[in-house]
Amino acid sequence: MTRTPHILVVDDDREIRDLVGQFLKRHEMRVELAQNGKEMFGHLETGRFDLIVLDLMMPGEDGLSLCRRLRSTPNLSQVPVIMLTALGEDTDRIIGLEMGADDYLPKPFNPRELLARIKAVLRRAEGPGPQENEETSGHYAFADWTLDTTKRELRSPEGVLTTLTSGEYDLLIAFLERPNRVLNRDQLLDLTRGRDAGPFDRSVDVQLSRLRKKIEADPKDPAIIKTVRGGGYILAAEVTRP
Repeated sequence: MTRTPHILVVDDDREIRDLVGQFLKRHEMRVELAQNGKEMFGHLETGRFDLIVLDLMMPGEDGLSLCRRLRSTPNLSQVPVIMLTALGEDTDRIIGLEMGADDYLPKPFNPRELLARIKAVLRRAEGPGPQENEETSGHYAFADWTLDTTKRELRSPEGVLTTLTSGEYDLLIAFLERPNRVLNRDQLLDLTRGRDAGPFDRSVDVQLSRLRKKIEADPKDPAIIKTVRGGGYILAAEVTRP
Protein backbone atom coordinates (compact mmCIF):
# COMPACT_ATOMS: atom_id res chain seq x y z
CA MET A 1 0.00 0.00 0.00
CA THR A 2 1.25 3.47 -0.79
CA ARG A 3 -0.07 4.95 2.46
CA THR A 4 0.43 3.79 6.02
CA PRO A 5 -2.08 1.00 6.83
CA HIS A 6 -4.46 1.80 9.67
CA ILE A 7 -5.09 -1.27 11.85
CA LEU A 8 -7.62 -1.77 14.65
CA VAL A 9 -6.66 -4.41 17.24
CA VAL A 10 -9.55 -5.72 19.34
CA ASP A 11 -8.64 -8.00 22.27
CA ASP A 12 -9.71 -8.05 25.90
CA ASP A 13 -6.21 -9.17 26.98
CA ARG A 14 -4.35 -5.92 27.61
CA GLU A 15 -0.90 -7.53 27.36
CA ILE A 16 -1.61 -9.06 23.96
CA ARG A 17 -3.30 -5.87 22.79
CA ASP A 18 -0.33 -3.71 23.74
CA LEU A 19 2.30 -6.11 22.40
CA VAL A 20 0.57 -6.42 19.03
CA GLY A 21 0.06 -2.67 18.85
CA GLN A 22 3.70 -1.90 19.60
CA PHE A 23 4.94 -4.52 17.13
CA LEU A 24 2.78 -3.24 14.28
CA LYS A 25 3.78 0.36 14.99
CA ARG A 26 7.45 -0.66 14.73
CA HIS A 27 6.62 -1.96 11.28
CA GLU A 28 5.23 1.37 10.08
CA MET A 29 1.54 0.85 10.69
CA ARG A 30 -0.93 3.14 12.44
CA VAL A 31 -2.68 1.25 15.22
CA GLU A 32 -5.71 1.80 17.44
CA LEU A 33 -6.58 -0.53 20.31
CA ALA A 34 -9.94 -1.65 21.68
CA GLN A 35 -10.76 -4.05 24.50
CA ASN A 36 -14.35 -4.85 23.49
CA GLY A 37 -17.02 -4.34 20.86
CA LYS A 38 -18.19 -1.00 22.24
CA GLU A 39 -14.71 0.49 21.91
CA MET A 40 -14.27 -1.15 18.51
CA PHE A 41 -17.38 0.46 17.03
CA GLY A 42 -16.45 3.72 18.72
CA HIS A 43 -13.19 3.74 16.75
CA LEU A 44 -15.01 2.73 13.55
CA GLU A 45 -17.40 5.67 13.88
CA THR A 46 -14.58 8.19 14.00
CA GLY A 47 -11.88 6.65 11.79
CA ARG A 48 -11.26 4.67 8.62
CA PHE A 49 -9.45 1.38 9.06
CA ASP A 50 -7.80 -0.90 6.50
CA LEU A 51 -8.02 -4.06 8.61
CA ILE A 52 -9.30 -5.32 11.98
CA VAL A 53 -7.47 -7.88 14.11
CA LEU A 54 -10.31 -9.37 16.15
CA ASP A 55 -10.07 -11.78 19.09
CA LEU A 56 -12.72 -14.48 19.05
CA MET A 57 -13.05 -15.19 22.78
CA MET A 58 -13.99 -12.04 24.67
CA PRO A 59 -16.38 -11.47 27.57
CA GLY A 60 -19.71 -9.99 26.62
CA GLU A 61 -20.11 -9.79 22.86
CA ASP A 62 -17.58 -12.17 21.32
CA GLY A 63 -15.65 -11.91 18.07
CA LEU A 64 -18.13 -14.00 16.09
CA SER A 65 -21.00 -11.67 16.95
CA LEU A 66 -18.90 -8.59 16.25
CA CYS A 67 -17.80 -9.97 12.87
CA ARG A 68 -21.43 -10.69 11.99
CA ARG A 69 -22.36 -7.09 12.89
CA LEU A 70 -19.51 -5.77 10.73
CA ARG A 71 -20.61 -7.77 7.70
CA SER A 72 -24.20 -6.54 8.06
CA THR A 73 -23.20 -2.87 8.34
CA PRO A 74 -23.10 -1.37 4.80
CA ASN A 75 -20.16 1.01 5.22
CA LEU A 76 -18.11 -1.58 7.17
CA SER A 77 -19.03 -4.81 5.39
CA GLN A 78 -15.85 -4.96 3.30
CA VAL A 79 -13.28 -4.10 5.99
CA PRO A 80 -10.93 -7.13 6.13
CA VAL A 81 -10.90 -9.10 9.39
CA ILE A 82 -8.24 -11.44 10.76
CA MET A 83 -9.63 -13.43 13.65
CA LEU A 84 -7.49 -14.64 16.57
CA THR A 85 -8.66 -18.02 17.87
CA ALA A 86 -7.66 -20.39 20.66
CA LEU A 87 -5.30 -23.17 19.60
CA GLY A 88 -7.23 -26.27 18.61
CA GLU A 89 -10.62 -24.58 18.35
CA ASP A 90 -11.12 -25.64 14.73
CA THR A 91 -14.91 -25.33 14.89
CA ASP A 92 -14.68 -21.72 16.03
CA ARG A 93 -12.30 -20.89 13.18
CA ILE A 94 -14.73 -22.35 10.65
CA ILE A 95 -17.63 -20.41 12.17
CA GLY A 96 -15.48 -17.27 12.10
CA LEU A 97 -14.89 -17.70 8.37
CA GLU A 98 -18.59 -18.34 7.87
CA MET A 99 -19.28 -15.03 9.61
CA GLY A 100 -17.04 -13.32 7.05
CA ALA A 101 -13.53 -13.27 8.52
CA ASP A 102 -10.85 -13.11 5.82
CA ASP A 103 -8.27 -15.17 7.69
CA TYR A 104 -7.53 -16.53 11.14
CA LEU A 105 -4.52 -17.13 13.35
CA PRO A 106 -4.47 -19.49 16.35
CA LYS A 107 -3.13 -18.34 19.72
CA PRO A 108 -0.37 -18.34 20.80
CA PHE A 109 1.08 -16.79 17.66
CA ASN A 110 4.31 -15.26 16.47
CA PRO A 111 3.82 -11.51 15.84
CA ARG A 112 5.78 -11.89 12.61
CA GLU A 113 3.24 -14.42 11.37
CA LEU A 114 0.43 -11.99 12.20
CA LEU A 115 2.29 -9.24 10.33
CA ALA A 116 2.67 -11.52 7.30
CA ARG A 117 -1.03 -12.37 7.36
CA ILE A 118 -1.97 -8.68 7.65
CA LYS A 119 0.20 -7.75 4.67
CA ALA A 120 -1.22 -10.61 2.59
CA VAL A 121 -4.85 -9.66 3.34
CA LEU A 122 -4.14 -5.98 2.65
CA ARG A 123 -2.58 -6.88 -0.71
CA ARG A 124 -5.66 -8.87 -1.64
CA ALA A 125 -8.02 -6.13 -0.50
CA GLU A 126 -6.07 -3.51 -2.43
CA GLY A 127 -6.53 -5.36 -5.71
CA PRO A 128 -4.15 -6.21 -8.56
CA GLY A 129 -0.81 -4.52 -8.97
CA PRO A 130 0.33 -2.63 -12.07
CA GLN A 131 1.63 -5.74 -13.85
CA GLU A 132 -1.64 -7.59 -13.21
CA ASN A 133 -3.90 -4.81 -14.41
CA GLU A 134 -3.53 -5.50 -18.12
CA GLU A 135 -4.47 -9.16 -17.74
CA THR A 136 -6.99 -9.18 -14.91
CA SER A 137 -8.68 -5.78 -14.85
CA GLY A 138 -11.93 -5.15 -16.67
CA HIS A 139 -15.00 -7.37 -16.76
CA TYR A 140 -15.78 -11.05 -16.52
CA ALA A 141 -19.13 -12.50 -17.57
CA PHE A 142 -20.25 -15.97 -16.45
CA ALA A 143 -23.64 -17.64 -16.08
CA ASP A 144 -25.34 -14.24 -16.60
CA TRP A 145 -23.30 -12.73 -13.75
CA THR A 146 -20.80 -9.90 -14.34
CA LEU A 147 -17.73 -8.95 -12.32
CA ASP A 148 -16.07 -5.55 -12.70
CA THR A 149 -12.55 -6.02 -11.33
CA THR A 150 -11.74 -2.33 -11.54
CA LYS A 151 -14.58 -1.46 -9.16
CA ARG A 152 -14.56 -4.91 -7.51
CA GLU A 153 -18.31 -5.13 -8.14
CA LEU A 154 -20.29 -8.30 -8.75
CA ARG A 155 -23.76 -8.00 -10.29
CA SER A 156 -26.44 -10.66 -10.52
CA PRO A 157 -28.33 -11.53 -13.73
CA GLU A 158 -30.95 -9.03 -12.54
CA GLY A 159 -28.30 -6.33 -12.17
CA VAL A 160 -28.31 -6.37 -8.38
CA LEU A 161 -25.00 -5.50 -6.71
CA THR A 162 -23.73 -8.42 -4.61
CA THR A 163 -21.22 -7.65 -1.87
CA LEU A 164 -18.18 -9.93 -1.57
CA THR A 165 -15.58 -10.09 1.17
CA SER A 166 -11.97 -9.92 -0.03
CA GLY A 167 -11.63 -13.68 0.50
CA GLU A 168 -14.74 -14.44 -1.57
CA TYR A 169 -13.60 -12.04 -4.28
CA ASP A 170 -10.16 -13.65 -4.54
CA LEU A 171 -11.69 -17.11 -4.68
CA LEU A 172 -14.05 -16.09 -7.49
CA ILE A 173 -11.16 -14.52 -9.44
CA ALA A 174 -9.15 -17.76 -9.07
CA PHE A 175 -12.00 -19.68 -10.72
CA LEU A 176 -12.75 -17.07 -13.40
CA GLU A 177 -9.13 -17.09 -14.52
CA ARG A 178 -9.20 -20.92 -14.75
CA PRO A 179 -12.66 -21.93 -16.00
CA ASN A 180 -13.44 -25.63 -16.56
CA ARG A 181 -10.28 -26.62 -14.73
CA VAL A 182 -10.27 -28.68 -11.54
CA LEU A 183 -8.61 -26.83 -8.66
CA ASN A 184 -7.87 -28.62 -5.41
CA ARG A 185 -7.92 -27.10 -1.95
CA ASP A 186 -4.14 -26.59 -1.80
CA GLN A 187 -4.09 -24.81 -5.17
CA LEU A 188 -6.95 -22.52 -4.18
CA LEU A 189 -5.36 -21.64 -0.86
CA ASP A 190 -2.08 -20.86 -2.60
CA LEU A 191 -3.84 -18.75 -5.27
CA THR A 192 -5.96 -16.79 -2.80
CA ARG A 193 -3.75 -16.56 0.28
CA GLY A 194 -0.25 -17.41 -0.86
CA ARG A 195 0.30 -20.17 1.68
CA ASP A 196 0.04 -23.94 2.05
CA ALA A 197 -2.93 -25.60 3.67
CA GLY A 198 -2.53 -26.97 7.19
CA PRO A 199 -3.80 -30.47 8.04
CA PHE A 200 -7.09 -29.09 9.38
CA ASP A 201 -7.41 -26.01 7.17
CA ARG A 202 -10.97 -25.77 5.86
CA SER A 203 -10.91 -22.06 5.09
CA VAL A 204 -11.30 -22.60 1.34
CA ASP A 205 -14.35 -24.81 1.87
CA VAL A 206 -15.96 -22.20 4.10
CA GLN A 207 -15.27 -19.31 1.74
CA LEU A 208 -16.60 -21.40 -1.15
CA SER A 209 -19.77 -22.17 0.77
CA ARG A 210 -20.32 -18.44 1.35
CA LEU A 211 -19.63 -17.66 -2.31
CA ARG A 212 -22.06 -20.34 -3.49
CA LYS A 213 -24.81 -18.89 -1.31
CA LYS A 214 -24.38 -15.62 -3.17
CA ILE A 215 -24.16 -16.83 -6.79
CA GLU A 216 -25.91 -20.20 -6.97
CA ALA A 217 -29.67 -20.59 -7.46
CA ASP A 218 -29.42 -23.68 -5.23
CA PRO A 219 -26.23 -23.69 -3.14
CA LYS A 220 -26.86 -27.32 -2.12
CA ASP A 221 -26.88 -28.37 -5.78
CA PRO A 222 -24.46 -25.89 -7.37
CA ALA A 223 -24.46 -25.44 -11.12
CA ILE A 224 -21.71 -22.81 -11.45
CA ILE A 225 -18.94 -23.98 -9.10
CA LYS A 226 -19.19 -27.75 -8.83
CA THR A 227 -17.46 -30.18 -6.50
CA VAL A 228 -15.28 -32.85 -8.10
CA ARG A 229 -15.18 -35.85 -5.79
CA GLY A 230 -11.65 -36.51 -4.63
CA GLY A 231 -10.32 -33.73 -6.81
CA GLY A 232 -11.52 -30.31 -5.74
CA TYR A 233 -13.76 -27.78 -7.45
CA ILE A 234 -14.43 -26.56 -10.98
CA LEU A 235 -16.07 -23.48 -12.47
CA ALA A 236 -18.48 -25.19 -14.90
CA ALA A 237 -19.50 -22.11 -16.85
CA GLU A 238 -18.31 -20.26 -19.92
CA VAL A 239 -16.31 -17.16 -19.00
CA THR A 240 -16.05 -14.23 -21.38
CA ARG A 241 -14.31 -10.85 -21.19
CA PRO A 242 -16.83 -8.40 -22.70
